[in-house]
Amino acid sequence: MSDADSDPDAGRVYNPDDDHAFPDERLNAVLEKVTSDEEVIAYLEAQNVNPVARKGYNDHGAKHIEIVRNRALCLYDLLKAGGVAFNGADDQGLDEADESVIIALAATLHDIGHVVHRDDHPYYSIPLAADILDRLLPAFDYYDTADVVRLKGEVLHAILCHHTVEEPLTHEAGVVRVADALDMERGRSRIPYEKGGRGINTISSQAIRNVSLQPGETAPVMVEIEMTDAAGVYQVDELLKHKLHNSRIEEYVRIAAVNIRATEEEELVERIEM
Repeated sequence: MSDADSDPDAGRVYNPDDDHAFPDERLNAVLEKVTSDEEVIAYLEAQNVNPVARKGYNDHGAKHIEIVRNRALCLYDLLKAGGVAFNGADDQGLDEADESVIIALAATLHDIGHVVHRDDHPYYSIPLAADILDRLLPAFDYYDTADVVRLKGEVLHAILCHHTVEEPLTHEAGVVRVADALDMERGRSRIPYEKGGRGINTISSQAIRNVSLQPGETAPVMVEIEMTDAAGVYQVDELLKHKLHNSRIEEYVRIAAVNIRATEEEELVERIEM
């Protein structure tokens, strides 16, 4: 894991060349394939039309997917380094190396249902993602027919549970669910708001300056959220904490909201741990 060089606010970034707390050979091969696949790229571009152009929501396209996938893998790496055992791949008789593959594929494809409609999009993502997985997974020597079926089921489960009342039954699905909520800087929040509005959703989403993932002292993961206004706490409560609840990884994650307020005399820093 490394820090981003090009974007000082990007925080931790998954780098295939770094050492990780999990076997990463399969993940890196799958990432190379999926991030260059023409159909997947087309979906990531097309899926932004309904939520953004037609309904006035924030970004749900390629940038959102890049952020969510990166944070999901960073979150997973920290959890594995902290000794957290994952159950999704294991329950299916798949390898530990497939845990990160499930997470990366689900994070990449979780929003493609937006090409059908913003409302209930996770349910539309399922058949579209299934078709892509049926094409992509058999190309890898790691998986026979039975493995493809089991891996596909786990990816679809994580997609379904990312933004619905459906309860995640695996730690992999919980990681994707929480990572989706971690894309909240500077108005990229998944909470919708009216363009130009001044309601709490607008003000709070604009207050989030940076989100970073670090090893925690009392838990494997510390999520630090830097705000320029205390209104940003609303995003943490209504978005992140809501998705963290019943995610199966709740006990392993701590949240700290850091409010940085500039005054004429000095910069005041207030840290609130949740």
